[in-house]
Amino acid sequence: MITDVVIAGGGPNGLMLACELSLAGVRPVVLERLPEPSEEPKANGLLGQVVRMLDRRGLYERLSGSPEPPQPNSAYFMFGAMGLDLSLLEDSPVYALPVPQRRIVQVLQERAVELGVEIRRGHEVVGLSQDDDAVTIDVAGPSGAYELRARYLVGADGAHSTTRKLSGIGFPGVTYDRMTVRTAHATVPADWVDPATGALNVPGHGAVLPFLPHRTERGGFSYAPMPGHPPLVSATEWDRPGTDAPMSLDELRASIRRVLGVDVPLGPPDGEGPHVLRRLTGGNTRVAERFSDGRVFLIGDAAHVYAATGGGPGLNLGLQDAVNLGWKLAAVIRGSAPPGLLNSYETERRPAAHRMILNAQAQSALIAPGDDVTGLRELFAELLRDRSTVQRLAELVAGADVRYDMGGRGAHPLTGRFAPDLELHTPTGPVRLAELTRSARPLLLDLTEEASLAETLALWNDHVDIVTARPQDSAPTALLLRPDCHVAWASASPRPDPTETEELRAAVQRWFGVIESARP
Repeated sequence: MITDVVIAGGGPNGLMLACELSLAGVRPVVLERLPEPSEEPKANGLLGQVVRMLDRRGLYERLSGSPEPPQPNSAYFMFGAMGLDLSLLEDSPVYALPVPQRRIVQVLQERAVELGVEIRRGHEVVGLSQDDDAVTIDVAGPSGAYELRARYLVGADGAHSTTRKLSGIGFPGVTYDRMTVRTAHATVPADWVDPATGALNVPGHGAVLPFLPHRTERGGFSYAPMPGHPPLVSATEWDRPGTDAPMSLDELRASIRRVLGVDVPLGPPDGEGPHVLRRLTGGNTRVAERFSDGRVFLIGDAAHVYAATGGGPGLNLGLQDAVNLGWKLAAVIRGSAPPGLLNSYETERRPAAHRMILNAQAQSALIAPGDDVTGLRELFAELLRDRSTVQRLAELVAGADVRYDMGGRGAHPLTGRFAPDLELHTPTGPVRLAELTRSARPLLLDLTEEASLAETLALWNDHVDIVTARPQDSAPTALLLRPDCHVAWASASPRPDPTETEELRAAVQRWFGVIESARP
């Protein structure tokens, strides 16, 4: 008996992929070596494009606890511990969702179970081999060793991925060992917190804005008052490694003293844990030599890691790997995929990984100590007064600058990009685009004057959902969306001409396959 897909790793990326496959009619098996979800504090939220993607799958409300759609940060953000004035932008691409990683795992696991996914906890991949038809997976489980046969295996098993290693896929990159980050949940004096801005007013030093890195000539400091949790306080230093002794609040206090030049009286955290108290020295920036090997694929940290503090951007990247791969893998399994569809996973996601690494490396360079870096920052601060610079950096931080090659002419500026949020007026009433994408199916929005495109794709009715509506004033007149919500084709014509309708057919065939009745 052959399982369609086995996913190694039951963290956010593996569970997201499981949900995507299930929406497409494929029931994967998830193998997670941990018997229970980890309580270890990791990422504290999601940042960037993935927040909108979760809204497109109906998961944002579960994570945020609010029925309201996500709203962009349109005031203030940071790049390299420098102010990024988002109020300069007409449409900010920066979205943030403060939610701990264990809650993300909980919500995604609940959704996966609702969709019929089988999750085997305490089961670990320990060996694999593959032939032309399937992957044979050696598994160590609570009741002993056994084998699974799967048409495909996806490694979502983290930076130390067993799947990647067993597949012989190299993981080249650079290891850094100069930077040490000390972090802890701790209390701070209540009268130091500005009730209006949330800033921590440190006597003898000045205000430190919440959630945003603060650089000095000697290192970095951050203060993050997470909702429902004690503040997360962090100090970063270069060439100040820790000892073999366990991390302590005293060690963090001493580090903050060196970075800020003044004492910050930290107290033990309030409430139940688990609480963060850790010291991290160095890190890795690496990208897998390839994202697949035959019938084995890699997503998330198994495919790419970068040396930077904060897990939000990494989750943004990994979860979108899962969304990109899921519908393509399902189409191949169903037998409806056009030639080369699976190859596009790597050609699309590898540049996105390198873009994220560029983001991390640039920010690391700007927060390093030294007079030369200070000079660079002064010049960079001048550039940050320019709207176009702020726009470009905001899109980089959010991952909103990713544009896939959709083939064809791709003349419309939206082609290849993540579809914008639209409020549509349908015969049954107003609807948000996010409400139309929760089934993870291809979608044609026909906003033309006579809804003529719906007839053009009549033969693909079973393959592509078609919605006719009246657009907002500034909206395009037609959009063809892939299941990952990237625009495969777009038009701005009230009445698309024969050339445009032929391009639409070509885009459908390129991404969703040719059905027999539509062949010439």
